[in-house]
Amino acid sequence: MIVAAKYFPGPASFEGPVNLQTIADIGVTMVFLFYGLKLNLRTLKNDLKNWRLHLVVQISTFLLFPFIVLPLFLVFSEGENNFIWLGAFFLASLPSTVSSSVVMVSIAKGNVTSAIFNASLSSLLGIFLTPLWMGFVLATGPAQLTELSGIIVKLFIQVLLPVSTGLILNRYFSRFTEKKSPFFKVFDQSVILLIVYISFSQSFINDYFNSINSGDLLLIATLCLALFFTIYYSIGIICRKLKFNIKDTISAQFSGSKKSLVHGTVMSGVLFKGMAGVGVILLPLMIYHALQLIIVGFIANKKGEKSY
Repeated sequence: MIVAAKYFPGPASFEGPVNLQTIADIGVTMVFLFYGLKLNLRTLKNDLKNWRLHLVVQISTFLLFPFIVLPLFLVFSEGENNFIWLGAFFLASLPSTVSSSVVMVSIAKGNVTSAIFNASLSSLLGIFLTPLWMGFVLATGPAQLTELSGIIVKLFIQVLLPVSTGLILNRYFSRFTEKKSPFFKVFDQSVILLIVYISFSQSFINDYFNSINSGDLLLIATLCLALFFTIYYSIGIICRKLKFNIKDTISAQFSGSKKSLVHGTVMSGVLFKGMAGVGVILLPLMIYHALQLIIVGFIANKKGEKSY
């Protein structure tokens, strides 16, 4: 999609009655409707008792991440690479992943039920907390954000409402959803690819990548690795202090150290709509997402070889 955006950016700039942005907006709504259909309310209720684990994961996701990145953003965001640092804080403010967290926890023989609960809870909290964090930094940083209330309303209509609708309909369509899981996966990925294409096309059209070089990419990758391991081992220390068992520790570390590319690409279309350089803003998230899958996949397989 990035290559297509570089050499064929034209379709993303078409502004007719039916355009790619409109299709992407409809796709986003459907993604979260399908996600709601996959949620099981009974399973989520049963896992509420493990509140200490849930608290560790959510605090790591929405407080520890932003507090680590915020000082760097405030120091470096006024430079020529301001969109990269904006993207770094956007990464820090996002919810955890859903499917990959659960899969990795399962491979590592961790607490899968808690992983499902925290992924779901993180997704719902992110609808409100991500725009709140971004509203704070964009109000004080180099970029401008439209009125926060309007963004929350759009997120409610485009994200929370379809998720809630899907959750209500889960009892009627759970078997259908499970049967059509391959289709939903392809649909989700297609919407993500479309959003990535639109975001990068706009950035290429406006020449916002001219200031990005291989040194910048190496810096982003290095910072992403440092951020991941700082969060991962910090959660491990907290889990030892709280005397979590190994299964809960795995669930906490895997769920609390990951960030969702799905939510990031989807929310960028809402939060940064009309803003130049969205493709650059998404760079840290894309690099972090790729690295987290490689690193956590390796750790999960090593832990999965052990017997608990």
